[in-house]
Amino acid sequence: MKHVTTYPQRPTGLVLVTLLLSVWMFVHIYSVFFHDMAGNVFVTAGLILCQCWLYTGLFICAHDAMHGTLTPENSRLNDALGTAILFYYAGFNFQTMKAAHMDHHAFPGTDKDPDFNANNPHKFWPWYFKFFTTYFGIKQFLTLFVITTAYLLLGASYANTIIMWAVPAVLSSFQLFYFGTYLTHKHGGNFADAHNARSNNYPGWLSLLTCFHFGYHHEHHLYPQEPWWRLPSRKHQEPTP
Repeated sequence: MKHVTTYPQRPTGLVLVTLLLSVWMFVHIYSVFFHDMAGNVFVTAGLILCQCWLYTGLFICAHDAMHGTLTPENSRLNDALGTAILFYYAGFNFQTMKAAHMDHHAFPGTDKDPDFNANNPHKFWPWYFKFFTTYFGIKQFLTLFVITTAYLLLGASYANTIIMWAVPAVLSSFQLFYFGTYLTHKHGGNFADAHNARSNNYPGWLSLLTCFHFGYHHEHHLYPQEPWWRLPSRKHQEPTP
């Protein structure tokens, strides 16, 4: 892990997470409570994909909070935002997720890495199943059940609750896993160093679209103090395989 100076960044990180939360909230409330799915299948698909992308972005912001880089000048706000995002995302506990993520950085690509499948380092589905079962338990399902019930009591239809909320959330877990974990840590080819991580070579716009630059993953392991929005500059500064 390389040392990197932490620059003042609270305004940018806070502005970006506020923007993402605001847009997600608007799209989410409309999709769950007001959208008529029978009206236009293309609009429905667009809302699902939009929410999937926004969920991915919010999770990446929560990931930055685990590293203390979401609002580095205000640790209490940093942790509060990370806690709220992860809880609503799937009932995750911020401190538990943070500890697991620190293990990922300490033991990347080994059997001590909770995000790695040492028994199937090449295969997507067995790895995703391990990834899913590592983080999703009874508490997460109960939390989602309570939120679903609350939506129904507030007037949302069952179909909208499942299709316009549960489906985008599940799809975002695929997106996060595929672009942020599987492609970046799967075996095949050589890794640059002991971080056992590689970066994609996507242009900036596609990197943002796929996983909020989390695919610049070797750079993230080299410079974990850098927030997601500064990873492209690290990628251009120090190209990696």
